[in-house]
Formats: sequence, structure tokens, C-alpha cells
Amino acid sequence: MGSKNVVVLDYGSGNVRSAVRALEAAGANVELTANSTAILEADGLVVPGVGAYASVMQQLKAIDAPRWIGRRVAGGRPVLGICVGHQVFFDEGVEHGVRSQGLGEWPGVVERLEAEVIPHMGWNTVQVSEGSRLFEGIEQERFYFVHSYGVRHWEFDITQPAMSAPKVTWSTHGTPFVAAVENGPLSAVQFHPEKSGTAGNRLLRNWLETL
Repeated sequence: MGSKNVVVLDYGSGNVRSAVRALEAAGANVELTANSTAILEADGLVVPGVGAYASVMQQLKAIDAPRWIGRRVAGGRPVLGICVGHQVFFDEGVEHGVRSQGLGEWPGVVERLEAEVIPHMGWNTVQVSEGSRLFEGIEQERFYFVHSYGVRHWEFDITQPAMSAPKVTWSTHGTPFVAAVENGPLSAVQFHPEKSGTAGNRLLRNWLETL
């Protein structure tokens, strides 16, 4: 595999440097930028995210990122979301009773996890969807999570016979939640591959191989 050119979206998120280093360690040429031309032309786009759903959406909108992300997805150009960068691809997020509109690529609501201990912080296993490309060779590994919110209910209607159902990987903290989705050019993970050691490195390499 030749080196792929990847843009990590620079919109003010706090974990971008670790994501850049992890992608470089996985073999990518990485640029941290919000430049629309670079976003559209890169082999892959990574949308990181930490903090509150509403805040991340505001920051994305401030640089017109929803337009460029949408154009990539519509054109079949690969995008990977991480943590809150995973959550924003769903319809909406609910935090402290406040509803915020997301990017709407997938139906679902990001809501507070139901567990005795919040946040969900540390290593956890996942139940990998059959045929997953992201988790190839690492189906039994653990990944590092840091979050208090997630998608606990998944419903996806196939509207066209030619469409294939997204591959959905689950994890459990108190109750099950969506840990990853693979849907054509768009993939996203709730955990942090950049903090997940060799398993996270393999997942990023698996993604780069799809570009």
C-alpha cells in the first residue's frame, strides 16, 4: 500500500495532535487543516472530536465543515469519525435536556449512557459486525473509550434494493451502545484508536487500505 494523503479536520477539537501522530504511525501522509480544497481532494478525511456534542457541531458549522463532509460522502470519498466525531453523524444529540441537530447521515440519537459509572473510561471489548473491514484481524481486541454519551438504539431502513446495510459494531457499558459503523465511504468509531495501542494502529491501517 502506497502512502495515502489524509486530512485531519482542524476545527478546534482538542485531540487532533494525537490523531495526527497515530495516522502517521499507521503510514499516512497527514495534513491538519480546514482548507476546503484539501478536505475535498485528500484520499481520506478524519473528523476527530472531544467534549460536548452541541459545541462540536457549532465548531464544525463555523468553518462550513458540514458542506465539505457531505460532499465527500455523496461523492464516495472516505471519511472516518472518531469519538464525538462519530456521534455527530447521527441525527441529533441530547445533553442536559438540550437537543442539537447533527449531520444526519444515520438515524439515531446520542444520549447519556445508562450505567452505574459515568463516564465510560478505559479498555473494552466490542462485538464486531460480520464482514467488517475496519476490525479485520482485531476482532477480539480491546479498545480505549472515554465518553458519557452514545447511541443506544439503531434503526436503519434500506430504501433502495441496491443498498447494503451498514455494518454496526457494538460494545456494552451498562447497556449496549454503538461502538462503530461502516457505511460505504463513511466509517466512524466511538472509541479512540489513537489511544488504543497496537489494536488502534491496526484499525487505522485497515481504514487506510480502503482508501
